[in-house]
Amino acid sequence: MGYIQQVGFLPLLYSGIPGYSADEAVDPECRYVLLDDGSWDWPLWDWKGPIVTEGNCVYGKFFNKKAGFVSRDWWPDLYNWRRHAHPAPPAGSIEETILMTLREHGSLITRDLRRLCGFTEPRMRSRFDGYVTRLQMACRVVTEDFVYPRDKHGHKYGWGWALLTTPEQLLGRDACQCDRTPQESLDRILDHMGRLLPRATRKQLTKLIQ
Repeated sequence: MGYIQQVGFLPLLYSGIPGYSADEAVDPECRYVLLDDGSWDWPLWDWKGPIVTEGNCVYGKFFNKKAGFVSRDWWPDLYNWRRHAHPAPPAGSIEETILMTLREHGSLITRDLRRLCGFTEPRMRSRFDGYVTRLQMACRVVTEDFVYPRDKHGHKYGWGWALLTTPEQLLGRDACQCDRTPQESLDRILDHMGRLLPRATRKQLTKLIQ
């Protein structure tokens, strides 16, 4: 949690820039491991929920369609730029339906959101997930927490379901406001990341933020 506050932006898994991810920042013992009995252990994956709910940050697919964390201090600038770069979905579109459904219910796990939006066939799942990813890249949908199914003994299992909501619902509108222009926000983010990752090219950084 402290590292996220320090760097401001942190992809969860490999970002395309060596060393720049939560997975590469933690000790090797906290990474994914397949156990002898066929089960797996992944402390970093287990931490996602507590980090999202307690870590003073925002989580979603913000980095070239890949998941990661943004500190709340930097969130207004990312929100400001992305809302400019990715205009609101047109009326009657599937993306608008997704947003209206989330606003009506407050928050929903992906499975329930998909069903309420009419994507009930198994083959529709990846298509629906693509719409949600685009809305996350536009900073219009974020992850509030993770919900896990439980076995008959009450133990959590599986990868968990993302509990989705809008940033305004999660943080409040004031926490999403920025007094800079979208271009000023982009320049500020890229300058910060350039200092953070001096070996990365401008093209690599822009790919993550655009």
